[in-house]
Amino acid sequence: MRVLSKDLRLQDVTLMYLTTLATLVVILVASYQAAGSSRPQLPYHVPLDPGGQLQLSWNISYERQELYLELWAREPRHGLLLGMSDRGELRDADLVLLWDDGTKSYFGDAWSDSQGLVSVDEQQDYQLIDAQRTSEGFFLLFKRPFSTCDPRDYIIEEGTVHLLYAILDKPIQSPQKLNLSLLNPGVQRVLLLRPETPSPPLPRDIRTLDVLAPDITIPAQETTYWCHIYQLPPDLPKNHIVMYEAAVTPGNEAIVHHMEVFECSPNMDVIPQYSGSCDSKMKPRKLNFCRHVLAAWALGAEPFYYPADAGLPFGGEGSSRFLRLEVHYHNPLLVSGRRDSSGIRLHYTPNLRKYDAGIMELGLVYTPVMAIPPQQSNFLLTGYCTAKCTQTALPPGGIFIFASQLHTHLAGRAVRTALVRGGREVEVVQEDKHFSTHYQGDVLVTRCRYNTEDRSKPTVGGFGIMEEMCVNYVHYYPRTQLELCKSHVDPGYLQKFFSLISRFQGGDECSCARPDVVEQFSSLRWDAFSGQVLNSLYSTSPISMHCNQSTAELFPVSRPGLILISRATEEPLSKVPSPHSALQAPFMAAHCSLR
Repeated sequence: MRVLSKDLRLQDVTLMYLTTLATLVVILVASYQAAGSSRPQLPYHVPLDPGGQLQLSWNISYERQELYLELWAREPRHGLLLGMSDRGELRDADLVLLWDDGTKSYFGDAWSDSQGLVSVDEQQDYQLIDAQRTSEGFFLLFKRPFSTCDPRDYIIEEGTVHLLYAILDKPIQSPQKLNLSLLNPGVQRVLLLRPETPSPPLPRDIRTLDVLAPDITIPAQETTYWCHIYQLPPDLPKNHIVMYEAAVTPGNEAIVHHMEVFECSPNMDVIPQYSGSCDSKMKPRKLNFCRHVLAAWALGAEPFYYPADAGLPFGGEGSSRFLRLEVHYHNPLLVSGRRDSSGIRLHYTPNLRKYDAGIMELGLVYTPVMAIPPQQSNFLLTGYCTAKCTQTALPPGGIFIFASQLHTHLAGRAVRTALVRGGREVEVVQEDKHFSTHYQGDVLVTRCRYNTEDRSKPTVGGFGIMEEMCVNYVHYYPRTQLELCKSHVDPGYLQKFFSLISRFQGGDECSCARPDVVEQFSSLRWDAFSGQVLNSLYSTSPISMHCNQSTAELFPVSRPGLILISRATEEPLSKVPSPHSALQAPFMAAHCSLR
């Protein structure tokens, strides 16, 4: 007998007590509320699974220190599981469960041990508020304090939370029959706690521009970067973008991974019309000169508002009529035939604000020369925006950083950007807690930590979801021409590493054509020694510096590619960013002056 039927009502909920080694409180769901009753609309949403079968919505009460969560399922079958753990591990997870035993259904607080085995928690901290089935699916509403003083519960705090989720296919007599490793739950990453500050009002003369994909068919492959050229109206005067938000095609929320809008170089009179894969050999070369970021969004991000005295300029003299939309589709289920018109909605005003705002990309260049060995629990990569670049590209009075967006992929565990002045770290620009001393002048150092204990091959830098990135988009004013300030290890020194390790492992020097870097990384036998040597190389070797203008041209800094690095002592990074979300919801940073 299935209990999750359409005619169940919540008012029949009762309490029952199960006795094992101790008395455990479990809410017995005898029935669910019928369709037709009103439900509260919670402001934050994130799809949980790529198939669109599960979604989490939530709201935050800082006054009560509570989180209100609503789990939606298209079809709950025999139950639902939602959990939290430090890194998305199946062990030592804090769980909330809805399950049925074939005749009755239950709701309760649970946890998993070091083997992934589930037990009902003696202290029940998840409180069921509502449960109902409608024509849209099944909804389960409950709440939980940020901190419960229960050692088996996850403490909800600022930063990324790793969520476990699953739909139960079979009845179970009790949660003790569950083994998470056999259940194979999915993992989603999200920022549950959001800033309390209200969104600023938009001006009355606000106008809207949608930069959208032109009803494309999403390729049936795991990773696709789709590029589309959008042409602005001719003679568009200068405006200020004061807010932007995602416009995702309904039903594709779990596949549209992140999106960016770039302005093309004003030096290009014409950009060929193109809509296709960003990796295609047919992509016009001129698209590479569309690099000035206007907007960046990722899964789970909220609308981005500019401060009252600044806006992002577009249109007018010195700007381009051409925009490039880039959409990253993450389609692990290889769904075919899905149409999409997602993009970014720009809200702008013709009444210019005091300052032109800008976006600067920090961290590591997207290149395979930056790699993480397999079986690493805590591997560090660092990207530099050096003093020579900031002194050349920034105004004498400095810039004012007001927001930041961090990004890694699946192996990312922590990201931190710090301001270094006179050889000392003076301010953290942004650090997601769940995620060089010789310099003179202002330096921005972006450090990323990775965990590859579940991988048998090296992870190289790149755009694919199984490759890695280390990026921070900082929003600032007044705007400069500095678009990108990133680094990577000098390739020549990396070749010395390959030569050293090859000789150490008994390989022969080869005068034949050199394989590419990815092949070189893959051909090594990775052990503790080779991993430590690579880590040392990244810490002490010269770097190649990219100090780029929005036109993709380099700033004329002296010796622009080779700077000796001596890494300073750093504070430990404790927790994790939102790697799979690509870009975090914009973080309104403490105001930071950089010069």
